[in-house]
Amino acid sequence: MATGPRRTMASWHTASRVRGITRYGELVFRTCVGWFRVVAFAEAVSWAALLIAMVFKYGFDQPEAVTVAGWVHGVVFTAYVVLSLVVYGPLRWSFRVLLLALIASVPPFGSVVFERWALRRGSLTMPEEKGPTSWSRLVGALRELN
Repeated sequence: MATGPRRTMASWHTASRVRGITRYGELVFRTCVGWFRVVAFAEAVSWAALLIAMVFKYGFDQPEAVTVAGWVHGVVFTAYVVLSLVVYGPLRWSFRVLLLALIASVPPFGSVVFERWALRRGSLTMPEEKGPTSWSRLVGALRELN
């Protein structure tokens, strides 16, 4: 049995906002990092769906499964690549990290492996200071050459 006062969802929601805690769904879709993490997971799920659809196509002679799963995977794959390019600047990724993110989109479940690696490494946190991005350093170096 609960010993304290019972909280309603509204009171929990208000109290959590005061303490700075937000539920997962509220926090994820407010940042580019949250969107990147969700799309990385969705890309892996769509890869799995495409692999299963290929079993249906070649094992059970049902090509419609690949048509649907392939279309969904194509959309999610494109979203992952675009989001990788979008978060490259704000997260101050090096070109190497961007390249790893893009390469991770090719093998099955590579996007989840990259997302976990980048999370452990701290590459999915917004930097405190607003230093130069890799792109601005590259542009500066090219201007010096001219």
